[in-house]
Amino acid sequence: MRSESSPAAEAKSTYDAGRPAVPHWATITSGLAATVDAAAAPSPAVPAARTDDAPVEDPGGADPHRPAGRWFLLRPVAVYLLCRAVTLASLVIADLFTHKGLRGDLYIWDGRWFIRAAQHGWPAHLPMVNGHVSPSTLAFLPGFPLAIRWLTAITGLSPVAVGVAISGVTGLSAIVAVGMLVRHFADPTRAERAALLLAVFPGTFVFSLVYAEGIVITCIALGLLALLRRQWWLAGILGLVASATSPIALAFVVSCAWCAGSEIRHHRNWRSLAAPVLAPLGFVGYVVWLGVHTGNLGAWRIAERGGWKSYPSLAYPVHIVATFVVDPVAPTRTGQLLMIGTVCAVIGAAFAIRERQPAPVLLYGLVAAGMAAISAPVGLRPRFLMLAFPLIVAVGTRLRGRAYGWTLAVSACLLAVMTLSTLASTAVFP
Repeated sequence: MRSESSPAAEAKSTYDAGRPAVPHWATITSGLAATVDAAAAPSPAVPAARTDDAPVEDPGGADPHRPAGRWFLLRPVAVYLLCRAVTLASLVIADLFTHKGLRGDLYIWDGRWFIRAAQHGWPAHLPMVNGHVSPSTLAFLPGFPLAIRWLTAITGLSPVAVGVAISGVTGLSAIVAVGMLVRHFADPTRAERAALLLAVFPGTFVFSLVYAEGIVITCIALGLLALLRRQWWLAGILGLVASATSPIALAFVVSCAWCAGSEIRHHRNWRSLAAPVLAPLGFVGYVVWLGVHTGNLGAWRIAERGGWKSYPSLAYPVHIVATFVVDPVAPTRTGQLLMIGTVCAVIGAAFAIRERQPAPVLLYGLVAAGMAAISAPVGLRPRFLMLAFPLIVAVGTRLRGRAYGWTLAVSACLLAVMTLSTLASTAVFP
């Protein structure tokens, strides 16, 4: 965690003193040639994260009761822990009437398949039922299941207990990692607001279940921080772990490639290629291994499309929006949820672009949201929108006062709704 120094000096540059900063969105849109010239110039300072005409608050004196410096993440961490405690307490109370047990409540949806992969591994062939590919663990990347398997062997606990523990702990580390990332290019007050909004974001309900989002967000946030600090090998290894856990982590490779290209162009530093080369190897390695394991090089894609009816489609977000616009009452609960997610993603993207986040951070957020949007039938559900966390961060850092308070309250209410609907209903999968 960074110690408190001059916030203006820290927001001024995302690179070491005397070296060009990572280009921001304004330089991206002005063209590659202009980007190179602007970034290479030693004299002009990089603008702070907030570049509009709105006054920037004084992080040291705006609120005497607000934690500053090294304690700026205290409230987000406390709120995150409170959300997890409330969820578990509610389940315990509900079980007095349903008699399902905590295991039955937490071991649901994708959690069952993660546990199955941890216990039994991945089949050596594509499972078929009536001539069609059936759902299987082949579509589930190995990062999370292997972590469950290894920790179960070490601790002797049940796989479900270990899975829930990993999800909860990495959810906490995700909040901290995102806060540290934002603190690198913004003051402690805005970093706290961003982390606090993420802590009550509707998608965080999965941190109470057996889900892998915490691992992905933690690795990507720390990976982006490593890119901003020119720690190429660390960024690449963190990207490798993330891409071995979720395909959407491949969006991080775009950020790695952008930084490596800029570094090579400006300084002929070929070591920066370590980041974009290592980052996708988690996903690529699993796909290659699965092809050899099953004897079918397209096993992962076939398992995704045939078993889970999941596939990329550029027309899918257009269909979601068009269906809602033609008749807002017609869409199912899933369609309405995806429409809300699409609107939130557009708003978050607009905030992120206007906020002028560092280019690697912004690129990851936009690409991750785009990948989720074109993934049918998943789409921009809360947990996939959460993976594009720079868009959420932008809302948290840009809003303040009453607008931020209302946004935080609405997000917390939607978190409660998502938690209840997921645990008490099968109408909408997470």
